[in-house]
Amino acid sequence: MRNILGFASGLVFGIGLVVSGMANPAKVLNFLDLAGAWDPSLGFVMGGALVVTYLGYRLVWRRKTPVLAEGFDLPSSRRTDRPLVIGAALFGIGWGIGGFCPGPAWTALALLAPGTLIFLPMMLFGLWLGAQAKGLPGLNSKGNP
Repeated sequence: MRNILGFASGLVFGIGLVVSGMANPAKVLNFLDLAGAWDPSLGFVMGGALVVTYLGYRLVWRRKTPVLAEGFDLPSSRRTDRPLVIGAALFGIGWGIGGFCPGPAWTALALLAPGTLIFLPMMLFGLWLGAQAKGLPGLNSKGNP
């Protein structure tokens, strides 16, 4: 059931990205271009997401445990440390250069949006490289899990 609900959530998210136009990198880049052809529509999409998230969390926190898990998986630290700031900066730079963040990039792959076939492999390479730098489990130097 957990996989089915995860799939359904991802499907709704992906459809929302396509319907809102956020799978189009030009739309995202226009939002970031404050001095040029600024397009505020991404702000409205983010605002709608914040409202839904706020209401969802209010409902979830009333429960003692999640519906499909034994407990809530919450971060143990609330510190803003150097790796968090560097990671956020790199994410923002990549988003600004490519016009994609991970969710819309995967959605745009199905739409064969220009640049997606370059962005996604580089994003995956960046994830792998970051995991290697932090010593996280993943692919070793021979490409084996």
